Amino acid sequence: MRMDDVSRSTWSIGAVARQTGLPVKVVRHWSDVGIVAPVGRTAGGYRRYDTAGVARLHLARTLRDLGMGLGEIRAALDREDGLTEVAAAHVEALEAQIRRLRTHQAVLRTVTRRTTHEGLALMTRNARMSPDERRKLVHGFLTDTLGDLDVPHFRDGLLAAGSDLPEDPTDEQVEAWLELGELVAGGELRPAMRRVAEYAARQGQGAQDSAVAEEMRALTDAWTARVRTAIQAGTAADSPAADQVVADIVAAWLPSRANTAPTVTSDGAEARKFLTEQLTTAAEPAVERFWQLLCVLGGRPAPAGIAEEGQWLTTALGANPAPGARNTRLEALYRDDSDPWPGGVLDAFTRVQDTVATIVRATTPDQFGLLTPCTDWTVRDLLDHLVWENVIWGGLAQGTPPTEGHTENHLGDNHIAAFETAASQAREAFRQPGMLERSFGPAPGRRVVEQLLVELLVHGWDLATALGRDRDLEPDIAHAALPVVREIYGALPRTAGGSFSPAQSAPEHAPALDRVAAFLGRAAHVAGPGC
Repeated sequence: MRMDDVSRSTWSIGAVARQTGLPVKVVRHWSDVGIVAPVGRTAGGYRRYDTAGVARLHLARTLRDLGMGLGEIRAALDREDGLTEVAAAHVEALEAQIRRLRTHQAVLRTVTRRTTHEGLALMTRNARMSPDERRKLVHGFLTDTLGDLDVPHFRDGLLAAGSDLPEDPTDEQVEAWLELGELVAGGELRPAMRRVAEYAARQGQGAQDSAVAEEMRALTDAWTARVRTAIQAGTAADSPAADQVVADIVAAWLPSRANTAPTVTSDGAEARKFLTEQLTTAAEPAVERFWQLLCVLGGRPAPAGIAEEGQWLTTALGANPAPGARNTRLEALYRDDSDPWPGGVLDAFTRVQDTVATIVRATTPDQFGLLTPCTDWTVRDLLDHLVWENVIWGGLAQGTPPTEGHTENHLGDNHIAAFETAASQAREAFRQPGMLERSFGPAPGRRVVEQLLVELLVHGWDLATALGRDRDLEPDIAHAALPVVREIYGALPRTAGGSFSPAQSAPEHAPALDRVAAFLGRAAHVAGPGC
């Protein structure tokens, strides 16, 4: 090409670099490897590029930004039909890379919430698995767990539910797969799944038709709704009030096809024992979570969990193993009219209430976030509960039970004033003439006072422990309380849905209130079992 032609319609390498946004050395290198060719050179030997060359560089830069290698780019640009094919292949490669990155993102996101060093290694291995390896992980787990149990429908249902990570998974599905891997590798799911399968084998459960399945869903919806209502009303699962909830649920269960015992036709110890066995099997939290994760992986709506409702009902059945059983036991207890409390129950109550008030007044708002020996309760939660206990028992003594719920805010903006007001009202109610002998259902009034005395004494220990204060409160009263709490609460089931966790150990020489707290499931130095 003549010099005048080159200079008239072409650009220098520097001008091309400015137009394309590429460094001069990149344009030079790409020229050397054949991505673009100069149309000529100046007399001084400098490269010149025409409009087609500039357009080619623009496209090359775009493909490079998308991650293509220079060899792929040159091949695509040199063939008229090559660009479409190369782009399609690269799209597939990018999609695979995106899936890997999404999985890695899910691993890191999970690490920010929970994991150990071992858990991180496990999740990383799971994230790198091929689809076949993922399938073998879950199928192998089920085969090993179910063994030779004759539960073909149960086995087939699990295998058909889908344990594969989809080709284009959502973030939720990636996280579900990682959690599923942790669950399968952990120690809780295998025995739980085995228990469910063994129950299915004993019952000879086969395939369910759609009508039966719908009936089971309706029954589940009904009993969980009944339990949720009880929970929201503050009904303790191990209280006599839970007996009516149990009776309502048994009445709905008896005529249903969920009742597979033909001899069980009325509410009683046999019916409640059989229902407890069914419920304990159905409410395995690890198995429930396994099913939920399979639903997420399969792109199906995950059923709402019923673990909390199942734990409540299991506890209520344990505390009320036959209609009226808990009430009968308490009525026998109420007939004992002895008063074991130093100075009498009313005087002991007054001393404990004053002692707890001293700790409440010493509590400051900056301590509200501290954990207490009650699971998931902060100091603020505990203070709110102390106010509520005075409100509920004082209102009962006055004949005017509170209309607000136990979950409402009872502290307002002044926790000291809230406690002192509620405490004063409860004390005034308990001092009414004849209060200790008056009947409150099957219970005499002195048992009402005793109930609040024990609540304040133990929760005062909780508060003192959380604040790092001396927790040896009222030793003589605490010593009298130990046989009382053992008699009242000793037979209650120590389950997840109950008022108390399993008793903790406490040395015989420990302060009396430490031993009371330990019997009721507290641990002195950690945020321990529930209240």
